[in-house]
Amino acid sequence: MSDNTHELSADLRARAEAIVSEAERVTRAHLRKVALPGVTFGLITLDNGEDHTKPNTFGPGSLLELDKAIDAALADDTIQAIAVTGKPFILAAGADLTSIQGGGPGAVRTVAELGHAVFRKLQDGGKPSFGLINGLALGGGLEVALHCTYRTVMDSAPALGLPEVMLGLVPGWGGAYLVPNLLGADKAVTLILENPLNQGKTLGGQAAYEMGLADAVFGGADFLEQSLLWAAAVLRGEIQVHRADPDRGEAWDAAIERARQIVASKTGGGSPAARKAVELISAARDTDRDAGFAAEDDALEEMSETPELLASLYAFDLVQKRAKRPAGAPDKSLARPVTKVGIVGAGLMASQLALLFVRRLEVPVVLTDLDQERADKGVAYVHAEIDKLLAKGRINQDKANRHKALVTGETDKQAAFGDADFVIEAVFEEMAIKKTVFADVEKVVSAECVLATNTSSLSITEMAADLEHPERVVGFHFFNPVAVMPLLEIVRGERTDDATLATAFATGRSLKKTSILVKDSPSFIVNRLLGRFMGEVGRIVDEGTPVEVADSAFAGIAPMPPFMLLSLVGPAIALHNNETLAGAFPDRFYVSPALRRVVEARKPGYYGPDGSIDPSVAELLEKPEQPVVLTAEEVREKTLVGLAEEARLMLDEGVVAAPEDIDLAMITGAGFSFWNGGLTFLLDVSGVSEKANGKRFH
Repeated sequence: MSDNTHELSADLRARAEAIVSEAERVTRAHLRKVALPGVTFGLITLDNGEDHTKPNTFGPGSLLELDKAIDAALADDTIQAIAVTGKPFILAAGADLTSIQGGGPGAVRTVAELGHAVFRKLQDGGKPSFGLINGLALGGGLEVALHCTYRTVMDSAPALGLPEVMLGLVPGWGGAYLVPNLLGADKAVTLILENPLNQGKTLGGQAAYEMGLADAVFGGADFLEQSLLWAAAVLRGEIQVHRADPDRGEAWDAAIERARQIVASKTGGGSPAARKAVELISAARDTDRDAGFAAEDDALEEMSETPELLASLYAFDLVQKRAKRPAGAPDKSLARPVTKVGIVGAGLMASQLALLFVRRLEVPVVLTDLDQERADKGVAYVHAEIDKLLAKGRINQDKANRHKALVTGETDKQAAFGDADFVIEAVFEEMAIKKTVFADVEKVVSAECVLATNTSSLSITEMAADLEHPERVVGFHFFNPVAVMPLLEIVRGERTDDATLATAFATGRSLKKTSILVKDSPSFIVNRLLGRFMGEVGRIVDEGTPVEVADSAFAGIAPMPPFMLLSLVGPAIALHNNETLAGAFPDRFYVSPALRRVVEARKPGYYGPDGSIDPSVAELLEKPEQPVVLTAEEVREKTLVGLAEEARLMLDEGVVAAPEDIDLAMITGAGFSFWNGGLTFLLDVSGVSEKANGKRFH
């Protein structure tokens, strides 16, 4: 029987019990014995008792539950090894942040020390341990597996990663020490810094295995059975697990230099958590585990006192709560069922929409275009993307066949849309074309069919004005790429009725998008703010500040430099958005003559393949006789003042209900960082709100 050397100290246990909150959704740790030839496992299953939309998390109560289960497994002499897994398709999603928000002084330190003390029993308890990663494993969810002696992963697990830096924290339950010592510093930099700062990128199960986070990968419904059989074979000596020792010389130094460059380019040095993560990875080469874990405890406590953590908690609350209860959305009971979807157009955007609708709604989806060849091309795109998902193990053959069969292409709108409940247009961004499309569609659809437009800037009210039933027209603006970007702007025209709006929100929810209600107004939320952003920067460059200086001004604020962003969205699209906004608000929105010339010259962007300004584009830039050259700091300040002014005007106009909706939109639709709290929180913290408007947003 196990001794008591691994029991929690009385002080730590008392501190942990004191901060257990009723608000915590406690994840239980269910222990059962599983006997296989030659070995009996103590299988611990993490389960918070909720459905799959509410993943397991670790607060102080959950950690104490896991501690009890591990102790019971260690104390039972009939158990030779411990395995930890989660409820179906979810291991755990990390820390329960309510324990940070509501625990009072010292709560962060207590939770940090408690996680280390509990998880390390899987290393130090005297029995081999296996982390069976059966699905989502983020932050502490991945770290509990990293403490195990061995790991398996489900090949179709959707998201593994250490996203803490994105949240203004650092991996604090062993990740910052264990990952570099398991995989080497370079892969640790990717997992701990590069991926989180790249819009919170995560790894799928197969990619995690290939990186080395797991020792074996299995697929299918019998993942748990296969993992336990593999684990038993390892313990019987039939399978040998080999891991290369990481290079602790020049490769480690090179990785740390790469980390510093990532932090500089992505955060402009404005993220204390990112800087601290570099320190922890660097130190992991030469310190022992006790020192490494203690450094994580210190770092978490230090990060808990930064404004960035407050901003992150605010942003986290937006995406976890406000996103699920959209402000101003009508009663759900008014929503009508959607049993068939029609899409006008079969180009890239339309095809992306078709793929999303068929995967999420699993109803017939029909694409239409001017001729059958174009319609068939759109269907072929969807089929090819489904084949890619099948090849990656994301769906099985049966589902792939069903989804393919549900997508068809037509030229006859009567045949295509006669029995559709929801038709969305994705044609060229020109009012006359869109009005013609809706006039044609209205002739063939039922009286209750929702007519949605994916317009990024045009008036919903004007688009519907000549229809017999303008009340069933709604804006349904996705962001590109459709499958990746979470935001969906749902735009209410002056005559859009509640049933149409409720159906739009219910459909957005089924599509797993973050839906925000927007008043019909030029360019809505994200594109209006990005239009002001690009207009201010464009004016500054036209007046004489070099493009490179302007692009260097926004590290840690915008997801990418403005002229790189312009290249990504396309100069023509950016010009169209700015012209639309300048037409509506000529006193505030600037249209750059240089940008017009770039579009007329059909240039794809400002930068060449070598990463420097394309010389032919440089020739098209303004050359003022008396240039005004600003510093990067002056560029940033001037542009943020413009954004603060525009955000305040949008609130005054009722474009959205509250500043929280602006921040939620900029985080999920424009990639603004969690650790800044989106946009308005950043403007408040930096003092720009008061400078521009005389008052804060919050």
